[in-house]
Amino acid sequence: MAAGVSGGLRYEDRRDVGLLFSGVGGGASAVVVTTNVFKSAPLLVTKETLETGDVRALVVNSGIANAATGRQGVEDAYRMQALAAETLGLEPGEVAVASTGVIGEQLPMGHVEAGIRDAAASLSRDGGAFAEAILTTDTRTKEAVAAVEIGGEIVTVGGVAKGSGMIHPNMATMLAFLTTDAAVEKHCLQSVLAEVTARTFNRVSVDGDTSPNDMVLLMANGAAGNETLTQSSGDLAAFEGAVEAVMRELAKEIARDGEGATKLIEVTVEGAESEEKAATLARAVVGSSLVKAAVYGEDANWGRVLNAMGYSGASFVPEEVELYFGPIKVFADGEPVEHDAEEANATLAGDEVTVTARLKEGEGSATVWGCDLTEEYVRINGSYRT
Repeated sequence: MAAGVSGGLRYEDRRDVGLLFSGVGGGASAVVVTTNVFKSAPLLVTKETLETGDVRALVVNSGIANAATGRQGVEDAYRMQALAAETLGLEPGEVAVASTGVIGEQLPMGHVEAGIRDAAASLSRDGGAFAEAILTTDTRTKEAVAAVEIGGEIVTVGGVAKGSGMIHPNMATMLAFLTTDAAVEKHCLQSVLAEVTARTFNRVSVDGDTSPNDMVLLMANGAAGNETLTQSSGDLAAFEGAVEAVMRELAKEIARDGEGATKLIEVTVEGAESEEKAATLARAVVGSSLVKAAVYGEDANWGRVLNAMGYSGASFVPEEVELYFGPIKVFADGEPVEHDAEEANATLAGDEVTVTARLKEGEGSATVWGCDLTEEYVRINGSYRT
């Protein structure tokens, strides 16, 4: 069950406090957090909480990040945890805490506490407006669901995310919360979440920044009644596939909704000696400001792509690379391929753009997602705090 309400933290007309309740039974939980050394108070509280147990619920606010807020910020995060637990009939250690928004502002705890109580009274199975309550500069909510059969039982995985700016690999700047009714052993769940995060949320880039608040939380309550999944379970791959389907869709939606973005960019590198190397090359391309600006301008400038690959830190032989914008081959054998420039530029005219680089090293491949760079991105971030 979930709910989202308006607590009036920064704006009176926005939902900004949410509760997500996975259930009162047993279960397991897992979390992956930002690699940023600078971590927010709620992130520290949640990380500590999951190191010693499992959570069954989450309390979250938007508008204010509760980062760089000192001892008071930590106390406020613990207060959010305790109050949410009280309203749900749980122990504080069974509640995760998250925040997102402006850094350096203290939470107006009177508003937060009233919002938590309102959210608890508004919990419903359809989610209330939880997906709205976690947004900041996002233009729309981001939700996904997948179902799979595990041991004769139908298991469902659902997820919701926020993210629009400060998005880059090594935990893109985002919050993502997933629930499943599968029964999964804790260490197995953590392994699945970490591995899938590496292939999804860590392959998204909007602007090259990461934040102190990034978190992916997965709660499994076991209500489906399947035999508990472990690392040796034959059905584990199917479960991991469902988790990945949800997280991949959310990752793409984050890239699509990048601040000021007009186009989703999907970059695929094929034929590398390893998946890791392919991902490194693709990340460099999708994160290049020059590539992003060229896509916005609908200029199929293959030189920008090859240049980004060159400074990625992954070695390759340029003469063995083939580059494509959509289906149009523009570069091969170390030199431009004769093509219709207008036709190539036309592949950038839609709201989804694909760029493919093919190497001749091996079977490694990876796909990453990003967006174009527009004047609107500058406008949004030039006045973010106001």
